[in-house]
Amino acid sequence: MNINRFCYLLIALAAVSSTLFPDPIVTWIVTINMLTLTIYGVDKLAARKAWHRVPERTLLVFGVVGGWIGAILAQQIFRHKTQKQPFRTYFAVSVIFNVVAVLVTMYALHQQ
Repeated sequence: MNINRFCYLLIALAAVSSTLFPDPIVTWIVTINMLTLTIYGVDKLAARKAWHRVPERTLLVFGVVGGWIGAILAQQIFRHKTQKQPFRTYFAVSVIFNVVAVLVTMYALHQQ
């Protein structure tokens, strides 16, 4: 199986399995961040070994769907994707998008 397809399969499995827990949102956030950290680590290893890489778009998707904390940790732990442009810019935009979405959601819940 292609590594890119495998990554998206992991996202789908995480989404489905999150619904099986009492607090699916917390389960999703924890799961997607652990997966994101792992995927960045796998991509760093692939870069060193000249194996097939995880596409940057897929790494960004993991961040956009909530794995941005895991991505930030992975960037620091593995020293991976910390310098490359335009990835850094796209990643920063995805983090801002996520933070704004969380704030809007919290505000909406507070208004109820």
